[in-house]
Amino acid sequence: MTLDKTWFGGQVEKFFGSPPFKLVRKEDPVTSHEAAQVVDTTKLEQMVYEAIKGFPEGCISDQVLELFPQYPYSSITGRYKALLDKGFIEIVGVKVGRSGRKQRLMKASK
Repeated sequence: MTLDKTWFGGQVEKFFGSPPFKLVRKEDPVTSHEAAQVVDTTKLEQMVYEAIKGFPEGCISDQVLELFPQYPYSSITGRYKALLDKGFIEIVGVKVGRSGRKQRLMKASK
């Protein structure tokens, strides 16, 4: 885990990486639990955060995914919630993506 900043008074510790138990449900098959143990969420969250940070006016998921064609879709999109919950990114609006559907416009908070 890479510590970024610790908040006190009931706030959340800001760090990259998520514990494996947050990646699976109790009722998921054993293979899912095993896979959760080997996912490098620290690396992935930091990569996705840096990518979003590279768009000062904000970006949508399509733009982030274009930067990581070698990674599965879910390896990238699965990091947004953790980054949002930890306060690394914020949602600043919506924008239409390539599919014609609306996507959240994300921006680095810090």
